[in-house]
Amino acid sequence: TRFPLLVDPQGQALNWILNKEKDNLPTWNGQSVVNLSDPKLKDKLEYCMGDGKSLVVVGVEDEIDPMLDPVLEKEIIRKGSKMFISVSDKVMDYDPNFRLYFISRLPNPSFSPELQAKTTLIDFTVTQKGLEEQLLGKVIGKEQKALEEQLTQVLEEVNANTKSLMQLDASLLERLTSNSGDLLEDDQLVSVLAGTKAKAAEVNAKLVAADEARSSIAEKREQFRPAATRGSVLYFSIVEMSLVNVMYQTSLDQFLELFMGSMDKADKATLASKRVSNIVETMTYMTYRYTNRGLYESDKLTFVMLVTMKVLIAAERLRSSDLTLFLRGGAALDITSVRRKPFQWMSNEVWLNIMQLSQSSEFYANLVHDMTANESTWKRWYENNEPEQMAIPDYEEKLSDQSDVGPFLKLLLVRCMRVDRSILMCKEFLRNTKEMGPEYVEPVTDTIESVYDGMVPEVPVIFLLSRGADPTDSIETLCRKKRLPAPTVISLGEGQEPVAIKAINAGVINGNSVLLQNCELGLGLMNELESMIEKLKDSMHPDFRLFLTALPHPEFPLGLLQMATKVTNEPPAGLKAGLLRSYTPGVTVDQDKLERVETAQWRQLLYVLCHLHSTVQERRKFGPLGWNIPYEYNTSDLQSCISFLERHLYAGPISWSTFQYMVSAVQYGGKITDSLDVRLFKTYAETRLAETCCDDEAVIPSFAEHTDYRKFIEQFPDEDSPETFGLHPNADLTYRLNEANALFRTMSDTQPKGSGSGGGVSREDVVYDKTSELLGRLPSEYAEDEFKSKIRKQGGLSVPLNIFLFQEIERFQAVLSKVRFSLVQLQLAIKGEVVLTPELEETLSAIFDARVPHLWENTLTGDEFSWRSPSLGLWFTSLLSRNDQYRSWLDNGRPKSFWLAGFFNPAGLLTAMKQEVTRQRNKAGERVALNDMVYVSEVMNVNKEKVKASPEEGIYVHGLSLEGGGFSRRENCLVESEAKVLHVELPIVLISAMSRKKAAAHRRKQGPLYACPIYKYPSRTDRYLITSIDLPAGESDNSHWTLRGVAALCNTT
Repeated sequence: TRFPLLVDPQGQALNWILNKEKDNLPTWNGQSVVNLSDPKLKDKLEYCMGDGKSLVVVGVEDEIDPMLDPVLEKEIIRKGSKMFISVSDKVMDYDPNFRLYFISRLPNPSFSPELQAKTTLIDFTVTQKGLEEQLLGKVIGKEQKALEEQLTQVLEEVNANTKSLMQLDASLLERLTSNSGDLLEDDQLVSVLAGTKAKAAEVNAKLVAADEARSSIAEKREQFRPAATRGSVLYFSIVEMSLVNVMYQTSLDQFLELFMGSMDKADKATLASKRVSNIVETMTYMTYRYTNRGLYESDKLTFVMLVTMKVLIAAERLRSSDLTLFLRGGAALDITSVRRKPFQWMSNEVWLNIMQLSQSSEFYANLVHDMTANESTWKRWYENNEPEQMAIPDYEEKLSDQSDVGPFLKLLLVRCMRVDRSILMCKEFLRNTKEMGPEYVEPVTDTIESVYDGMVPEVPVIFLLSRGADPTDSIETLCRKKRLPAPTVISLGEGQEPVAIKAINAGVINGNSVLLQNCELGLGLMNELESMIEKLKDSMHPDFRLFLTALPHPEFPLGLLQMATKVTNEPPAGLKAGLLRSYTPGVTVDQDKLERVETAQWRQLLYVLCHLHSTVQERRKFGPLGWNIPYEYNTSDLQSCISFLERHLYAGPISWSTFQYMVSAVQYGGKITDSLDVRLFKTYAETRLAETCCDDEAVIPSFAEHTDYRKFIEQFPDEDSPETFGLHPNADLTYRLNEANALFRTMSDTQPKGSGSGGGVSREDVVYDKTSELLGRLPSEYAEDEFKSKIRKQGGLSVPLNIFLFQEIERFQAVLSKVRFSLVQLQLAIKGEVVLTPELEETLSAIFDARVPHLWENTLTGDEFSWRSPSLGLWFTSLLSRNDQYRSWLDNGRPKSFWLAGFFNPAGLLTAMKQEVTRQRNKAGERVALNDMVYVSEVMNVNKEKVKASPEEGIYVHGLSLEGGGFSRRENCLVESEAKVLHVELPIVLISAMSRKKAAAHRRKQGPLYACPIYKYPSRTDRYLITSIDLPAGESDNSHWTLRGVAALCNTT
């Protein structure tokens, strides 16, 4: 037989083995186990193997040291009666009683097939139902100890009686088989038969009595099952959060402390049902508070939603399919395959969500009919600023009648129709769900004092770092307040590990606190820290405390994370909080700083710089609309600007252009890599660091006292308007949409991949049906001979745009082939006819989740293979539309207007057009070089349907959407966006090419123009930048539209 390899994330297998093998385990310095990385592993193996001891090897990750291969494969050498195994060229004695166990704490290890063949792989991971039974035993042991002891006694008796029965059977069989004569004449055998029969009857009677006793005990135990069920749900919710962030690791032992502690803290009650209810409430809130303080702000709502959904599913009030509907909406559908949208005021995405909701939820089965019959009321509800606070048309009374699931059904509708209000509706749902309540959505703050009060010497605290957060000052202040010695602070990095070890050893003896900063840079020490603490814990000074700070790192040791307490330390967000931080004494601006230069202008410009610093930081929350790349601006950037300003004012009158350049291009600009972000920061500097900025003291104060500035800032609102940053109020809608979509993505990542979809249909059946549908709608292949022949009829490959078309079709054919092949292979794998490879498994999960499979979008190296899309339905709709454009071009000639979003390489289309225009100009005798030609553009103010012919020079393009601003067809210029309208379709745009000189003259004739960038996707990076087009700026200047973040997008999702 092979030696076992146990997957044991909860540590239960280790405890079981240590108990089972306790008489046969060696000890080394009080330790009965050995780590796979132990330098003395070979010596310990030799000792155990020679003496027939049991060796337990922990710390296994994805591989086992090849040195152990001869032992795993039992390459035994026999010499006489002795046995040996050669390990690393050393021949070692081998005792047949030797036992070897390997244990991995990883929840989902990736063992190679070779390693699995050499060992017996056993998954010891506890299941939700299994943990529930264990927790039930602990609840009964605490609440009804006599009952649990009685059950244990009954189970022991059952085991003993069962064994006795088996021994009797074995003894009887042995006598029967060993008897050589006539069975009837063997008096001894007849006597054994009679004795066995009597004994068996007695044992069976005991088993029946034990079974009755077990039933009686089980009935009493069931009263406490709700507490065990809730505990199991809570634990698995915590475990699933580790899929969101690798640092969110919690061990079963830590959870059991909370679980047992909740029974001590819960209110006593005479009735068992009331007592259980008290335990459930206390346990849920204690677990929430413990877990909440170790989560980043963006993940806190995710955790509470995850717990709530699991609780409702466990109570069978919701199905798994309801959760799936909430997370993905109508992402699996595409607009061409569903009923035509009857409402102009509704977006396609919302219509797909409604169609999916009406198909998947019995409660909303007639939703489309109800909306059609009462359209005006539904439109008012849909367009309201706070629809979640309004009565839902046609359904308010029905929802009130559904007391158990009414809040969830309302959440579903708001999620499908107003995604931007989903986060607010989630909080409303939690408030109104009786299992949770308002306390789970109210903001709570854990102070450093409360964290310290809950610490013990042997359990370190890990502060999970975030942008702008550092707990060092708080820890040092706490030690001064408690009159404790100042903590020893060590920032880890190269060469600092020995210093840190020395500090820990000293702190253990002297009772000092130790703070290790940036622990993700010292993973070598982190891997040793768990065993160090284990060895030192018996000799630790009671005042010793160990603090660690770390950024999330995928290789941070699992054991240390599971034994430590995690705490996040995020600074408060918002302009007000940022300015108060800047005006905190000892941070940036204090009274001494205000008095460095004795002028009102100095104090005003100090405030302007601090305001600008907070503005550019807070603008990041709006995603690509704010900054193309979210730069890490920090306090040192602000301090450098203040230092320059101070020296500059000492030298004489301020040079505004110099001041603006130093701030925007040098101090902050040194971090900026995107050219359009450079333009944005330069605009901020020109508008906010101008000579007129100090004129209005009501806006830019010049107080002489530091405290007056803090009082002034404290009057700011807690919520910042997007207009504070120069953005349109719609930017808040964009922010809320991004926040909601992030919640759906994060919750989807935590969902188990092997579950059914609810309603009795398996996950594989759902995917098989979907692949059949997609295969049926997939366009036919492009035969190279055929499309080459059609291109030759249009002028052949000497025409630049024909070369572009040829390259596009080649790429499109590659996408078609890959999609068709993977769908066919996936169907075969589901039927069991081919192996389900990791790639096919990922494709199966993606199609089930209505996502685009990774290999459809990306090459093996991660480059773009097809096109990006947030859902499978939208991606497939785009595939069909692209196919229509290519087929039309081949069959009917060059399009009069090009759908720019329908090409793999839109920039290539414009380059080919530029080549054709250059050739035309040269034929006309103008003699221009290609590298002297630049793009020029003009908005034609017509729709594509009204275009009768192609332009004489250049091309018409359509399908561009404007983000950050609106476009007036009447005025033919940029205007402010309408409320709640995030994207506006631009009319047809003529893009052509001219020589630089002519292009400059052409632009001067058109008046003020805004250079509007065109991006392939909403992710505004250089990688997806196509070109810029000129849009008439209208009544506002360029700086206004730059701060608004106006850009044209080929794809809005």
